Amino acid sequence: MNGLDDHQWQTLQARLECARIALLSQLADDLDRNTDLRLPLPHVAEASPADNASQRTLHAAVHEAATLTSRQLDIVRHALAKFDDQLYGLCEHCGEAIGYSRLNARPEARLCINCQTRLEQRIR
Repeated sequence: MNGLDDHQWQTLQARLECARIALLSQLADDLDRNTDLRLPLPHVAEASPADNASQRTLHAAVHEAATLTSRQLDIVRHALAKFDDQLYGLCEHCGEAIGYSRLNARPEARLCINCQTRLEQRIR
């Protein structure tokens, strides 16, 4: 059992669903450009080298934003899938309840605070 009451469960699920919708909208905005980000930038002979550099920088920034948004969306989708399996709120490492205060701060949290702390200490 994850230690969450029905209200907490529903509140966290609703927050994650809102985050999913916002991320989908952001991703659509990131990708709603006239340029397909998978294709190389067209070379415009009339453009100055500075203009071409600016275009490449803008293109890279849009691509990076879309990639980050997509990763965040995957994390939120993973958390939402755990609701269906009745596993939401359980640490993916030790299986213990994550705790409402942590989930309230980070509804997409996959690890309890103890496992997250140990992981961060190993990375340092």
